[in-house]
Amino acid sequence: MTQTQHYAPDRTRNSGTLPLAGLLALAAAGFITIMLETLPAGILPAMSGDLGVSESAVGQTVTVFAIGSIAGAIPLISATMGWQRRKLLLLALTGYAVTSVVTAVSDNFVLTLIIRFVAGVFAGVLWGILATYARRMVTPNHHGRAITIALAGTPVALAIGTPAGTLLAGLIGWRFTFGVMALLALLLITWVLAAVPDFAGQAKGERTPVARVFSAPGVLPVVIVTLLYVMAHNLLYTYIASFLAPVGMSDSVSAVLLVFGVASLVSIWITGALIDRHLRTLMIASSALFALAVLALGILADLPAAVFISAALWGLAFGGAASLLQTAAADAGGPAVDLVQSVMVTGWNIGIAGGGIIGGLLLSGFGASSLAWATFALLIAALIIVTTARKQAFPA
Repeated sequence: MTQTQHYAPDRTRNSGTLPLAGLLALAAAGFITIMLETLPAGILPAMSGDLGVSESAVGQTVTVFAIGSIAGAIPLISATMGWQRRKLLLLALTGYAVTSVVTAVSDNFVLTLIIRFVAGVFAGVLWGILATYARRMVTPNHHGRAITIALAGTPVALAIGTPAGTLLAGLIGWRFTFGVMALLALLLITWVLAAVPDFAGQAKGERTPVARVFSAPGVLPVVIVTLLYVMAHNLLYTYIASFLAPVGMSDSVSAVLLVFGVASLVSIWITGALIDRHLRTLMIASSALFALAVLALGILADLPAAVFISAALWGLAFGGAASLLQTAAADAGGPAVDLVQSVMVTGWNIGIAGGGIIGGLLLSGFGASSLAWATFALLIAALIIVTTARKQAFPA
């Protein structure tokens, strides 16, 4: 891997400052990605009526987006290892603009599904390079903080962006809202060209085969923890309304999610301040705090105050988790960092899909209360791996 893959320009290294304009552009790219993925969930009735299909069918536009990310991340990152990195970033953003326009004008549900899958493929590419790109813009002692800033768009989108997108769709229609997303992608391309530096890809002789990625010490434990952690989160988050309904809190779902979102934003700030010195401690605390919050939900779900406190703890645990896991994976990956990140993207999206599937089966077979206990079991498994993998995966 060339030297430019590890170090930022001299002016950044010497000043010790963070290139905030560029890092925030990367965060905006993540923000748009999450908005595009989750937007249909808030506008199912309107899309259903226009496309002439059921709401459950329209819900599959979210599913195929995630499948596209799973399918595209590893093969496309592998195929483009030699590309200039900014070229790949701009390709993903251009893909967002084009697929958003097609989604906005499509009257054919099958075409909409196909184009959503393609949008997910572009998302797999973007997630595969985002954390690595942020690392290469700063000096090694700022790697964790740079990744935290670059990935901040995800919780911001979940806490603020998706509800705002749903509100906008109610005002101007869901088709014009996708048009707005296309415009935002084009504006972001201009921002990237102005503020994000370019970096060389890897020469052919420097590239690591995908099969050898898992042999790097520490990579496999980080990927497994990511899968367990994300699956646990989505198992409960996806069905939070169903979980709260039996305890009489159906009208409080939005408030609970708002508490979760605000706490997630606080978590990002804490993570950014401490990650470069205390990654292992933060990851242990994140897993343990999440498990504690879920345990409280399992035992005290009939107490509204306990639910809101648990949601806050959950948000504090989850907000910085992506930065912690991506930084750990990048540190363990060494020269194969881009491929490791594509594997992480695949594991993350499998966790999302797996959480939804397992949660649905548990809900229908064992009732809403089983969601908290299944989530708790997954988190305990993740916590055990984090605490024991102290040499390469989550070193002190």
